Amino acid sequence: MPLLYIKWESIGRASYGDAWGLARRVPATPKLCVGVLRAGLEPMAIPWRGIMSLRRKNGLSFSRQRKKVNLDVVREICIWVSEVAIAVLIALVLMYFVGYRVDVAGQSMLGTLEEGNEVLVNRFVYRLTQPKANDIVVFFPNGNEKSHPYIKRVIGVPGDRVQVKNGIVYVNGEPFEEVIEAASMEDPELAADEIEVGEDEYFVLGDNRNNSEDSRYANIGNVKKEYIVGKAWFVISPWKDMRFLR
Repeated sequence: MPLLYIKWESIGRASYGDAWGLARRVPATPKLCVGVLRAGLEPMAIPWRGIMSLRRKNGLSFSRQRKKVNLDVVREICIWVSEVAIAVLIALVLMYFVGYRVDVAGQSMLGTLEEGNEVLVNRFVYRLTQPKANDIVVFFPNGNEKSHPYIKRVIGVPGDRVQVKNGIVYVNGEPFEEVIEAASMEDPELAADEIEVGEDEYFVLGDNRNNSEDSRYANIGNVKKEYIVGKAWFVISPWKDMRFLR
């Protein structure tokens, strides 16, 4: 059936080139042609390619236009996301290695730490170095991680010989060089006899020497390095006690 191309043109209405929907092709029948003429519309024999060309010239398209991506904006977003990710990673690493918190339980470190103090523990330092004399270390007794961590001061390191005589701590035959005002020890327990500190072991005492469960007692003994969590380095709570430990 022949097709009739109709230009929808009337007074005060859109002209031929205004929009894609204004040009149509419909089956041409005598009845339709008479109706078109009576309505004052002008039949036009426009090739279909011409209508398609007209559609393109008027900027109409059935194809989806591809939006341009602002590369500068994408780059800025990527930089911002990476910076945030790095900051979060650094914060997590710091919290894990130097922000581990332990509550002080008991009176064994009285004079340096009080019950209820909260201390920060450096869990990284002993990956690089070894505990040394007068370090305050945090460890699990006999490696029991279900137990509350103990906090004590290192007295003897691997290879040392430790003994308590007349209330005084001796290391390798010499009085131990204290950094605190330690009271005379009333009960040396196992340390009444000379104790040799083995490889990867440490002899520890509480600063409150007469009220401390430490390496003098058989149930604690020398502390293996693998049981040591890290070095206590800062009192974070309560506020009035905030300070670095020595």
